[in-house]
Amino acid sequence: MQGLMQHGALTVDKILDHAALWHGGREVVTRSVEGPVVRTTYGAIHDRAKRVSNALLALGIKPGDRVGTLAWNTARHMEAWYGIMGIGAVCHTLNPRLFPEQIAWIADHAGDRLIFTDLTFLPIIAAIVPRLPSVEHVVVFTDRDHMPADFKLAADAPHFKGLLCFEDLVEQHGADCAWGGFDEGTAAGLCYTSGTTGDPKGVMYSHRSNFLHTLITLQPDVMGLSQKDVILPVVPMFHANAWGVAFSAPGTGAKMVMPGAKMDGASIYELLDTEGVTFSAAVPTVWQMLLQHLKESGGKLPNLRKVVIGGAACPEVIIRAFQEDYDVEVVHAWGMTETSPVGTLSVMTDELEKLPYDQQMPYRLKQGRPPLGVELKLTDDAGQRLPHDGKSFGNLKIRGPIIAAEYFRGAGGKILDDEGFFDTGDVATIDDHGFMQITDRAKDVVKSGGEWISTIDIENIALGHPKAAMTAVIGVAHPKWDERPILLVKLKEGESATKQEFLDFLQGKIAKWWMPDDVVFVDEIPLGATGKIDKKLIRQRMKDYLLPGVAAAKDDGEGDSDPEPEPSGGQAGGQAASALAAADGAQAARIYAPEPETPLSEPPPLEEPLAEELEEVAHGPAPVAAPVAEALIAAAATEAAAHPVAPAAEPASAPEAVFEARGDEEHFPLGPLSPTAPLAAVPEAAFHAKPVFVAEEAPLAMPVLPSRKGDRKRKAKAGDKAARKDRGVARLLLDAALIVAVAPALLVAVGALGVKFGLLGQEVGFDLLTREWAPRIAQVSVVTGVLAFVVALFGGFSKLWTRALAALAIAALTLGLMMVTNLVGRGAPPIHDVATDWKTPLAPSDAVLTARGGQAQTIEEDPSLPVGSMDFAGRRVAEINAETCPAAKPLVLSRSPSDAYEAAKAAVQAAGLTLVTDDPMDGRLEASAASLWFGLKDDLIVRVRPDASGARVDMRSVGRAGGPDMGRNCRRVGELLAAVKG
Repeated sequence: MQGLMQHGALTVDKILDHAALWHGGREVVTRSVEGPVVRTTYGAIHDRAKRVSNALLALGIKPGDRVGTLAWNTARHMEAWYGIMGIGAVCHTLNPRLFPEQIAWIADHAGDRLIFTDLTFLPIIAAIVPRLPSVEHVVVFTDRDHMPADFKLAADAPHFKGLLCFEDLVEQHGADCAWGGFDEGTAAGLCYTSGTTGDPKGVMYSHRSNFLHTLITLQPDVMGLSQKDVILPVVPMFHANAWGVAFSAPGTGAKMVMPGAKMDGASIYELLDTEGVTFSAAVPTVWQMLLQHLKESGGKLPNLRKVVIGGAACPEVIIRAFQEDYDVEVVHAWGMTETSPVGTLSVMTDELEKLPYDQQMPYRLKQGRPPLGVELKLTDDAGQRLPHDGKSFGNLKIRGPIIAAEYFRGAGGKILDDEGFFDTGDVATIDDHGFMQITDRAKDVVKSGGEWISTIDIENIALGHPKAAMTAVIGVAHPKWDERPILLVKLKEGESATKQEFLDFLQGKIAKWWMPDDVVFVDEIPLGATGKIDKKLIRQRMKDYLLPGVAAAKDDGEGDSDPEPEPSGGQAGGQAASALAAADGAQAARIYAPEPETPLSEPPPLEEPLAEELEEVAHGPAPVAAPVAEALIAAAATEAAAHPVAPAAEPASAPEAVFEARGDEEHFPLGPLSPTAPLAAVPEAAFHAKPVFVAEEAPLAMPVLPSRKGDRKRKAKAGDKAARKDRGVARLLLDAALIVAVAPALLVAVGALGVKFGLLGQEVGFDLLTREWAPRIAQVSVVTGVLAFVVALFGGFSKLWTRALAALAIAALTLGLMMVTNLVGRGAPPIHDVATDWKTPLAPSDAVLTARGGQAQTIEEDPSLPVGSMDFAGRRVAEINAETCPAAKPLVLSRSPSDAYEAAKAAVQAAGLTLVTDDPMDGRLEASAASLWFGLKDDLIVRVRPDASGARVDMRSVGRAGGPDMGRNCRRVGELLAAVKG
């Protein structure tokens, strides 16, 4: 029997119909791409969206056609959004943060017929349209006054009919357009996944799924929105429908505030404050910038009551800062493109709400509980469900009417299990309160003896070892346990280590059965294009690797025996010497040879209290030396290593040395040394010589009385001897002061040459010798210089003044130069990234990422400076560039793009840079540079594109080391642009 209720298709056009009818006067505020803040209403958006629908129909767009949008969160984007969906076409949101090649691939795969875009992204449009044969028109979200005068594509595109002005289309068409009338299962939107495990895959949302997702988000334990709310969706509309806010806000009649292109902390705060925002949603980095701005400006958040944070794990410090400093609730959320995207939210239950805030924190940090309409389950590899006990690791699977059933055009094949659950690819736990926590990616987890081992946990702990530069953990085959973990370690430059060092470091920090069976030291750990560890490639290269015990059993013909009774960290090496051979015959990465097996006798067991004390000492904090003492100790250790002192053979019977002061008595130069004598004044030979003792004087029967003349001669002679002795000691002290005075310069020179020629790592030659030791010893040298001057005054100034002044002058000059350098460094912005275009940032190619390696700083699209960057903390590098590097501006030339490219290439080569990429077809040059002294590496990206005047040249120079570059990259960009300009 069927129910007797009305049936109405759940199509998203009805959401905006409802908003216009019942909340038509409610405001929608936008920070426009052109600059000003503009205001409209849901009623006006509804009217203009229908005009957009008529314009699309006039351009030949039919139901089912894909229409792309490459745009920020604005009212115009919303108008196009609903105008596309209202006539049954598919709104395909394109992510401008991808590389142009990726955007072109996605738009071509989707078969987009037309693209709406902002002025910001016209350079991307110019690059991708020649590769999109189905795109005939591009509509620019602007008015006639702001349309580009002369837009040129990067290459010929006969199919392209030109740019259209959005406001012209809205003005030219009426608002009388019939929406809906199609099945609720009709496709409404299209978003593509990031493609980290292959080509990006399209997720095709239906009208029904979007409508139901809207109802889910309005639940109180999800977003809990109402008509009284003022909503700021910072998360872009090209990220899974702005997490559904573009539907839920008009659905409930809440006021919307759209941030446009400006998403730095100050701009977001301005909108939060002036518009009275009560609810917002964004990724953690946005909130970090906002909190930093609030800290610096003293701003408050009197209206904001809730923020939803997703996209990445939310740090506890952000949750606490919002709650404790501003009384704002943070909801930690998880979802995927495939889940529309809401999957779970960490909202406290009634039971947990009664706990003290600190006891709630472990639950707030988890990914949370599913809302009504979403089902979760954990399964083992056999597909059997696992308990919700917070301990059982399983494959996280999800089901519901808002979850993808398959990918667009059948990519990936069947993606649901027999019960209709979608495998998220994550490994997770679910506790007895229903809170889900993601622990790893399924493809990376190690399955050992039926139990799962988290590679992420082991990697993060092992990376804390002071010698580790990068770490990766994978599972390898084992005859008994199926898989066992091995740890791959790339050491910091100049370091060496043993397997046992890392196993000892992990001891007590992870479960014993999680302990890696082998530690393999490698030259490189491969990275993907996004800078993440490429475990797929590592597993491919290690496919023939055998664990040490397994390899030994195989060599002995015992392959069927049980080679290891328990997994507890096997022998180092295995077959590692050839394990990382690169695919397709590429050069294998070097792996250190296995350590020789040395049988050790078992030590007697420690008594329990003593063992606890030793454990506390071993893992407790190390004592810290005072800064000056630290430098002196290190210098003394270096000197001792360079000139080891051989112990003197001890005589059979030696009297005790008696150290005494004997007035003006003249001692043999290698005689007894005063305990207070400065170490630097003692010749090395003194440490090798046997002590010389003063013989006891025999008493005379009667004193010898010299004549007055002889007495005067003897006194004069004695005075000369004393003076010579004093001057000898003074010379030794002055020589020591001179050595200390020149030591900082020597340290800098050793560090510079060592780093430049690869003899020392940057952390030793630059960070330790130059930035840490040299300034400290320079301070000591001034003190020793002053002491040397005082010694010269009392030890024969007329003969010693040159040494004294030289020691003092060199010390003062060295310290002065270092202080000036330090002041300049402190005044310089702590950046190492300079670019001429931050609206369409220049992204590095795979070749540059490979050359930079895993230790280099990540190249971000829109970087901001972290906490601890002085006055610049929390600010966007783009803003700092504009203030501190006026030369970093695009160069527009009245030449053809090919001529401009050749000029740029000539300038790069003339500057002595090493070319990495030379692609005239794509207008891309990439090169690397090394600084004169230390050989510090920077990477340069040059982009040449067509422009209305001829050609436009953009550059980006990025240091591989973090911190301030002392203006090096700014100077390089300015000089190269000047050379190209001629």
